[in-house]
Amino acid sequence: MKLSARNQLRGRVTAVKSGAVMAEIEVQIEAGPVVAAITDGSREALDLKEGDEVTVVIKSTEVVIAK
Repeated sequence: MKLSARNQLRGRVTAVKSGAVMAEIEVQIEAGPVVAAITDGSREALDLKEGDEVTVVIKSTEVVIAK
């Protein structure tokens, strides 16, 4: 699948927390862990589980840095 998003990071799923509506997916990438909140329906459709190799795609109109 080709995407226009340039921020694509390969990693491995290290945790899946499934809820009634939302799921929290933790992915270990080279720089450290990334956590994504997705619908539980999407988690089910992707059949995400610990150990899966995935691509984290980051597409945002705004990035905020605070110190």
